[in-house]
Amino acid sequence: MQFLASIPSPSTNSIGVGPLNFRAYGVCIAIGVLAAVWLAQRRMAQRGQDPEVVTSLAMWGVPFGVVGGRLYHVITDNQRFRGDWLEAFKIWEGGLGIWGAVAGGVLGGLIAAKRANVDVSEVFYAIAPAIPLAQAIGRVGNWFNQELFGRPSGLPWALEIDQARRPPGFVDSPAFHPTFLYEALWNLGVVVLIIWVVPKVLPRLRLGYEFAAYVGLYTVGRLWIELLRIDTANKILGQRINVWTSLIVGAVAFAFVWSNRNGGRRQGGEAEPGTRSASSSTANSN
Repeated sequence: MQFLASIPSPSTNSIGVGPLNFRAYGVCIAIGVLAAVWLAQRRMAQRGQDPEVVTSLAMWGVPFGVVGGRLYHVITDNQRFRGDWLEAFKIWEGGLGIWGAVAGGVLGGLIAAKRANVDVSEVFYAIAPAIPLAQAIGRVGNWFNQELFGRPSGLPWALEIDQARRPPGFVDSPAFHPTFLYEALWNLGVVVLIIWVVPKVLPRLRLGYEFAAYVGLYTVGRLWIELLRIDTANKILGQRINVWTSLIVGAVAFAFVWSNRNGGRRQGGEAEPGTRSASSSTANSN
């Protein structure tokens, strides 16, 4: 039985609460951040660390991530802003590049970890599944903005896009691949893999390199999803910049995982003799 003919897009990109109106994109990002903080706190507590440290990490990581994400988006899609550079500051309308957001967020988090004298490996362990959880929730904001969709599609879960929002050459196509949804679901899958599968498959993976596993797994999904996209994007050798970024970053991430797969950690997270322990380490960059 076919339950869906297509997925409708929201008629508005704002959420009203009494007399107040909030951009749905921003609300989704905020909910994603809160969910990520909650998960990271749980993982910190599991390691015997102070979970409240995560709040400090978020206070630095979130603004750095937003700035980094916006900078990446503006730089890689600079042609959109040449007529009016003030448009670059309208973050609430969407447009955060994930690679810039992750890089900026990690930088901010590392600064906070250094200030709090927290072992960086513990931080990377805690945030490895938390970041894709935030990404998954944040992608729902793209649905409200009617953005991040792919090629025309006749599948029952195709996304309806208003004619005014369709790219040139596709104005007569009523429905498209919901690539924002594909990425959200993929990210949720990455969360599951990092929490439950990676520890079983790689029980001796060096502490903190779960983050590299997250990056690698994310790039696999981002690669095939990016190939479905039809929105305007700068290209190198005929491929979108984010395709190349996914290939390069993914290869590096998996190389880090492979080279640290026998890092000496025991099943319970305890370090083998001669390796760094969580209780005696100070904040050092990996």
